[in-house]
Amino acid sequence: MSGVSTVTEFILLSFPCSREVQVLLFLLFFVSYILTLMGNGAIVCAVKLNPRLHTPMYLLLANFSFLEICYINTTVPNMLQNFLSETKTISFTACFFQFYFFFSMGTTETFLLPLMAFDRYLAICQPLHYPIIMNNRLCMNLVALCWVTAFLCYPIPIYFITQLPFCGPNTIDHFVCDPGPLLALSCIPAPGIELSCSLLSSLIIFITFFFILGSYTLVLRAVLRVPSAAGRRKAFSTCGSHLVVVSLFYGALMVMYISPTSGNSSGIQKIVTLFYSSVTPLINPLIYSLRNKDMKAALRKIHMSTKISQSK
Repeated sequence: MSGVSTVTEFILLSFPCSREVQVLLFLLFFVSYILTLMGNGAIVCAVKLNPRLHTPMYLLLANFSFLEICYINTTVPNMLQNFLSETKTISFTACFFQFYFFFSMGTTETFLLPLMAFDRYLAICQPLHYPIIMNNRLCMNLVALCWVTAFLCYPIPIYFITQLPFCGPNTIDHFVCDPGPLLALSCIPAPGIELSCSLLSSLIIFITFFFILGSYTLVLRAVLRVPSAAGRRKAFSTCGSHLVVVSLFYGALMVMYISPTSGNSSGIQKIVTLFYSSVTPLINPLIYSLRNKDMKAALRKIHMSTKISQSK
């Protein structure tokens, strides 16, 4: 490899189109970015400011919303910058930092969603023991464990990818530094690294997905034993929002990482990645707040207090 120049930066193509369309996309994603920050931030504030919501279910929801804020900040600000940039470059170091935080945040989400499902299982299937088993302290310890474990999953694979020789071309047909396009730019084939990344992603997705599936199978069995229709509706309403979020997130992940990458065009990969990294964080606050009376009441209270403070 002597005499071959080494890549110091990459070009993220994002969504190549005319300048006018680039500006339109910038405005569209900027508005959705602000709405995502506002929606998830409102849920975090509602849980923090309302003592009635200091329960494991809402603490998990607040942590999930905080995670969504962090998650969207790993990709969207750089994507917005690229829409208005002529060069669309990202440094070698910044690219791998984005890779690390993007995948670590996504992995944290795949760990938090099963924890939320387990919380609903305990609340519905073990209602008498629930306050003893799932107290606030244990809940926050489990949340911290999810974050720490997720951030320890990818340093070693990323380190080995950074040791590969990148001698050009340096154009990534994506809006984020994803392992697939990055490995395709390596000067030498790395089937071992590619296989290990694929296995790691598949294990995380499948194990957490089947844990959620098992939890809700037990929940469904318990709910169907409830004699009253009103009781069944109440039990289903506490799980419905979470099931919608799980379906959206895992559905996109499986299309992206479980189906063969070679069979997906770069356009399909970008759309699916955009869906689970930007669209779901935007609609999750709507899903959770519209179906939850306590959350709607807390958000109305914040809105009213904001209006009162502005009128003074």
